[in-house]
Amino acid sequence: MESANMPRIKHILSRDLPASFEALVRIYPPRAIQDEVDYKNTQELIDALTNRPKLSKGQADYLETLTQLFEVFEEEHEAIDSDLSPLDALRELLEQHAMSASDLGRLLGDRALGSRILSGDRELSKAHIRTLAEHFAVSADLFL
Repeated sequence: MESANMPRIKHILSRDLPASFEALVRIYPPRAIQDEVDYKNTQELIDALTNRPKLSKGQADYLETLTQLFEVFEEEHEAIDSDLSPLDALRELLEQHAMSASDLGRLLGDRALGSRILSGDRELSKAHIRTLAEHFAVSADLFL
């Protein structure tokens, strides 16, 4: 079931984001993440902000607020056992996000790369680890 927030987030991301914290709050008020739709919407906003070359003070504050809400949700709902190997942790994250090996490859820039990494034929590079940590909003240490 899709939340009313889902179309709204696409509309927000289709335009330039305001520079002030207050204007960002008006278009998408930060709140506790309750479900997967909230989670995905928050993740998309975090991605949109982190992909900007330079953030205003208001955008940086808003990003920090969203990031804290995102981290709380992940700690409560998607805890990953730190005793897992980096490859097992990646497999767990992929499962939690309903992603396939092809999805992983596309995320890393080469569709075939996902299956090579998951089979152990290819190791994660520093760039891959950085991309995965950002995408899944986890510490890069999880993959080391």
